[in-house]
Amino acid sequence: MAGGMAATAASERTGSRFPWSTVIAKLRLVTGLILLAFVTSHLINHTFGLWSLDSLDAARRAIMDIWRVPPGSLVLYTALGLHVTIALRAIYLRDAFIRMSWPEVGQLTLGLLTPMLLLGHVIATSYLGEFHGVRTDYTYVLLNLWVFNPWLGAQQALALLVAWTHGCIGIHLWLRYRNWYKDAAPWLFATALLVPALAMSGYIAAGMEIRQLAVDREWLHLAVAGMALPPQAQIQATLALIDHARLLFAAMIGGALVARWIRLAYELRHRGVRIRYGSGRAVAATKGMTVLEVSRTNGIPHASVCGGRGRCSTCRIRINHGLDQLPAPSETEAKVLTRVAAPPNVRLACQTEVIDGLEVTPLLPPHNAGMDDTRGGPNYLQGQELEIAVLFADIRGFTRVSEKRLPYDVVFILNRYFAEMGAAIEGAGGRIDKFIGDGIMALFGVDSDPATGARQALAAAREMGRRLDDLNASMASDLKEPLRIGIGIHIGPAIVGEMGYGQVRGVTAVGDTVNTASRLETLTKEHPSQLIVSSALAERAGVELPGAEAIEVDVRGRETRLGILVVQNASDLPN
Repeated sequence: MAGGMAATAASERTGSRFPWSTVIAKLRLVTGLILLAFVTSHLINHTFGLWSLDSLDAARRAIMDIWRVPPGSLVLYTALGLHVTIALRAIYLRDAFIRMSWPEVGQLTLGLLTPMLLLGHVIATSYLGEFHGVRTDYTYVLLNLWVFNPWLGAQQALALLVAWTHGCIGIHLWLRYRNWYKDAAPWLFATALLVPALAMSGYIAAGMEIRQLAVDREWLHLAVAGMALPPQAQIQATLALIDHARLLFAAMIGGALVARWIRLAYELRHRGVRIRYGSGRAVAATKGMTVLEVSRTNGIPHASVCGGRGRCSTCRIRINHGLDQLPAPSETEAKVLTRVAAPPNVRLACQTEVIDGLEVTPLLPPHNAGMDDTRGGPNYLQGQELEIAVLFADIRGFTRVSEKRLPYDVVFILNRYFAEMGAAIEGAGGRIDKFIGDGIMALFGVDSDPATGARQALAAAREMGRRLDDLNASMASDLKEPLRIGIGIHIGPAIVGEMGYGQVRGVTAVGDTVNTASRLETLTKEHPSQLIVSSALAERAGVELPGAEAIEVDVRGRETRLGILVVQNASDLPN
């Protein structure tokens, strides 16, 4: 029910080390599944109305009677009571209702509507059947809902659909981080539509059948007599009980909201703390609030795909100050952090309660975070300095090659070239960073050590030279002159991370090492050659390059001269 809206919203405020939030989250899941099983069995039962009223009652005895016997009814009502209690607790503990996602709003609204809509049906069947001996079979139910009070019949159909939709949202929010869910989602969605569609069809067919039977006054009189209805006074008392039950539930919701307001007012007055964000903004908060709730309360954009349940990692933050004062991650949080290989100073905002002086930086852009961000990934995605090899390659004189050619021909040549060079880079173990016009940037050693990255970069350059020779030979009839390239490779520290905006994001590198590699590629024009590598890279790779010209050059942007090795043909590099 509504408990799904903020199960982990503000962990227990008692200071106890017992993992209450984890236990309550599991209770919410288990009780929700029990209630969804009840609703599902109800809908499946309704489907048998497509055949006949007798089939509907026969299916009820086979499917629904398990919920009527003491063990089943005890489990059902216990689950209902716990689920409602957890929902009210979540309302009381939640510090922020603003910026809730649409699934959260839908689950909360439908969860609160379900009891209000179903209370009348539950009391009119279970209460009268168990305590007053009324025969509450489908003849009794359908006569009440289709003949005596059709408006109530429409309300009960809506109630079942509301409860089913609430449960389906809960299942989606629970399972959407599983690796198999993306493939299974279309089938589950089809099931979510098919089950209620068949159920409503059976409900309508049975309703129409009961209306036709009720036209026969003698049949109707015998049917009503067989229900063993209580005296009229008891019926009126039952109707009053339904009204009182709805008022009580509404009062419980109102009481939770009032208690929440009182708690927030008290905590703001007596338990105020300040939290600072990496952007420099500082805001007031109360102890017990999570960082995610503070962000939402103060209108600070903060990614959170799962809505703050501790099931994804999109709300993760880097703790800039105050890490040593925070308690260790809970079991739930630790599992998620381990899955994404988060470093020690990264926590989940939805699980981290604020302390005075805490300073944090959200790591994912709020408007771009999605399901892919909940998967595991290496540390460098969040930004890390690594020693890597960077390769730049560019076609020499491509303007002459492309002039007087149709656009299609230019694109065809470039795609052939990119395919060959890309295969050489990836085959050597490198990562293509980007294509820039007719140029290529590639990274090596991002997922390995610097020495391996240096050797991979040289292997990629050698294979690029060989593939270029083969490409020129295969396209000799289409080219006035062979394609020529210049390659520059350097190694050193660079900032590596996932950068970009919107849909255009990817792993890239920035820094002096990248700029130097680009300059070396440009130097192949001044020192006519196919490849220039820095001496530092050859040394890191632990190889000698016989025949290469070793010189020192001034590189724009560097204060000291750089040692380089000029190689005429990259394909001549030793294996």
